[in-house]
Amino acid sequence: MAGLKHSRRRDLLRGGVLVTFGAGLGVVGFAEAADVADRKLPIRGGAASAVVPGRPDLLGAGRLEVNWFVRTDRKLVALTFDDGPGPRWTPMVLDILHQHHVPATFFMVGERARRHAALVQGRLAGHEVGSHSWAHHDLARMSFEQAYQDLARTHRELVAVTGQEPRLLRPPYGHLAGSTTAAAARLGYQVVLWSQQMREGEFPDDPGGHARRIVADIQPGTILLAHDVGDHQRLVSLHGLPEIIDQLRAHGYEFVTVSQLLAVRQP
Repeated sequence: MAGLKHSRRRDLLRGGVLVTFGAGLGVVGFAEAADVADRKLPIRGGAASAVVPGRPDLLGAGRLEVNWFVRTDRKLVALTFDDGPGPRWTPMVLDILHQHHVPATFFMVGERARRHAALVQGRLAGHEVGSHSWAHHDLARMSFEQAYQDLARTHRELVAVTGQEPRLLRPPYGHLAGSTTAAAARLGYQVVLWSQQMREGEFPDDPGGHARRIVADIQPGTILLAHDVGDHQRLVSLHGLPEIIDQLRAHGYEFVTVSQLLAVRQP
């Protein structure tokens, strides 16, 4: 029995997972490896199967897709940036991407998009916008209705600011459980976590060393997490972004948005 549990866990961590809501489903909860599910986390309303009992009409298509990376033989990588937009770093990131002709997926915080709309308006051609909640509060600590209203408000704001209709969600902290899953399903989102992240703090004053470490670990189908808002350690990693781009291209990699990456997924 223990071997079966371990096998299932390995299978879950190997790629995207389809979570189906329906009668008799037990507890459903996922978190990215960096923020492994906390059993003490107060998930309001109970497990995902219990937050909207008797109301399947509130669950959209009744399923939720979760993606850590994409299984593909092609040398593709998706750059993703969380927590923005912000006035200090988002313009710098957009400048680097523009200079290198690289598309990316920005998981934006709705409240920040409203405050800093001018930073991104007219600058997102070729890029993709996803939802990262309204104010970066932990959706797993909310009731289903609170989580849904948070994401719906964010959705409306991102459409108004960017002209794009988000179809992807990255929940804050990678916490995906309880009401978060149901709210995302109701909105018809795909959830995007990540398989690799910028090693912020590992090379505090060495953007080149940071870049070389990232490149050494990249595999086809990687979804790479970075941030365009944050502290000095995150800024150091962004200074290494041009070198990451150049080195990956030298190794034959092509940059795509998350949706473009998902479109070439192998069975």
